[in-house]
Amino acid sequence: MTASPAGLAPALKALGLSGMLDTIDARLAEARAGTLGHAEFLQVLCEDELARRDAAKITRRIKAARFPEQATLESFDFGYNAKLPAAAIRDLARLEFIAAGEGILAYGPVGVGKSKTAVLICDDFAMREFTAAQADDLYELLTERIGRPGRSLILTSNRSPADWYPLFPNAIVGESILDRVLNTSHHLLLEGKSYRPRRRPGQHKPAPRPP
Repeated sequence: MTASPAGLAPALKALGLSGMLDTIDARLAEARAGTLGHAEFLQVLCEDELARRDAAKITRRIKAARFPEQATLESFDFGYNAKLPAAAIRDLARLEFIAAGEGILAYGPVGVGKSKTAVLICDDFAMREFTAAQADDLYELLTERIGRPGRSLILTSNRSPADWYPLFPNAIVGESILDRVLNTSHHLLLEGKSYRPRRRPGQHKPAPRPP
């Protein structure tokens, strides 16, 4: 008895492997052509299922995050703002800084495109003074992450890094934190025209979304 993709459907669905049905015909064609052995056939089917699950996770997380809009590096309009370091951004998009345990500091005025990447991201960093408890928590967080291969931190801020030091209640803790951050990160100064649409006079802000 020869199993068919249609006959496998109930079993794969019962096992939670329905994603394999999307590629099984193509994989069977490769196997019949002699490009896939038995073990390779099973391996690529499993990899197809893992890829489907990863894509589904990303979709769920994006939906749960309730971003006001979705943007990708490929769709980002670098031509709109000639002051952006486009070459440096594209170079960092290869993500080699993650394996090296390095970070990114993206700073500049509101609306120029700082909020772009994933890994551990602290957006709008240094907006106000830190409490002693916040500084201690930040120190512990950064100590376990900075300079370790495979762990990266991305900070975005409207303030220049030179303006961060006075925000810490304890100068020694502040210097210890920031010296580590500044010396293990790529610095990106983003400035120029804002990508955020300007509201017309009298136009109200949109109502906040429910939690």
